[in-house]
Amino acid sequence: MSDFDTAKFKKKLKKQIKKSMKGKNITVNSKGSIYFIGGIGAAVYYLSTATDFWMGVLGILKSFVWPAFLVYAALTNLHG
Repeated sequence: MSDFDTAKFKKKLKKQIKKSMKGKNITVNSKGSIYFIGGIGAAVYYLSTATDFWMGVLGILKSFVWPAFLVYAALTNLHG
């Protein structure tokens, strides 16, 4: 059985990746889609708990800033 050299494997893998990319810079940015799905979920939650029309309108407005509510609740729970 042969010994596996991880350093040699990593070096070879990096070389192959670099060769296959040929200078292309590829980035994956999914923060916007996660924010959008969270906003839809927040809108559904706030609309389902609304008791009248204006509470529904307020719920739609709240769904645009739901991360602020999330961070506020997290910091409040961490503090106390």
